[in-house]
Amino acid sequence: MNFELTLFTSSDIQGLIELSASVGWDYDAYEIETIMAAGRIVGHKNMEGKIVSSAAIIPYDTNVASIGMVIVHEQCRGFGLGRIVTQACIDSVSAETAIMLVATKEGQPLYQKMGFTTAEHVHKYLADKYVETTSKADFLGTIKEFQEQDFEQLAKLDAAAFGDSRRIFLRKRIQQSQRCVVVKNQDNQMIGYGLTIAGPIYLLLGPIVAPSKEIAHHIINELAKGYQGKLRIDCPSVQKELGPILQQSGFTMAATPPVMIRNAKKIPPRNQTLYALAAQAFG
Repeated sequence: MNFELTLFTSSDIQGLIELSASVGWDYDAYEIETIMAAGRIVGHKNMEGKIVSSAAIIPYDTNVASIGMVIVHEQCRGFGLGRIVTQACIDSVSAETAIMLVATKEGQPLYQKMGFTTAEHVHKYLADKYVETTSKADFLGTIKEFQEQDFEQLAKLDAAAFGDSRRIFLRKRIQQSQRCVVVKNQDNQMIGYGLTIAGPIYLLLGPIVAPSKEIAHHIINELAKGYQGKLRIDCPSVQKELGPILQQSGFTMAATPPVMIRNAKKIPPRNQTLYALAAQAFG
């Protein structure tokens, strides 16, 4: 078979949605638009022009990038397309850039061959319906809806939590979000934030940045209370103390995929305030 490697544009969004659905993933137009705004998506088309593979890379502001949306159509596996699109993403950034990805079970052997090593894991939690719970800790601050004047403080908190500045991504993600809230202490200083993304199946909670599991709990409650549909939250494995809180709120752990990294021995330095990822594609 002949396949053409291409850089996808907005005209390819519907084809990418169909490719995602073919493997049971739920990317929608808004999510793909955010990826395209913050990074790029490459892949293959067959002779009929149908998209049969994809991979996205999101380079952040300094020395970190994230790979996601690595998909090969079931009918086109065995031709090395997954390796080709992943390598194209790797080649698009400098050799000094730490590249992260969250691996599927099927993809992990390929990534290992391509120089990725496991650095930590993600705990993927799902809930059919949120059960509102109360935090035992007294919270003397306030949770408010995000305002434009909050962006600089939010971006600074996120950079320390994530391990790199990602301002372009954050601006697009906030625009995409159903809600974005910020947490301020008694001195009106921002100490955390959280947002929700309305997907075709799940309400995704994340990123969530907080100075403690109790504040993270308050943010989750604020974002999820009253929501009647299914929810998802992807938590770094280091935040083990959040697990019991999520389970009391109706979540069950559905998977623990590995976070793999290349061009670095470990995840870039983080201050342990990241309680939920933006999504697995964004690290």
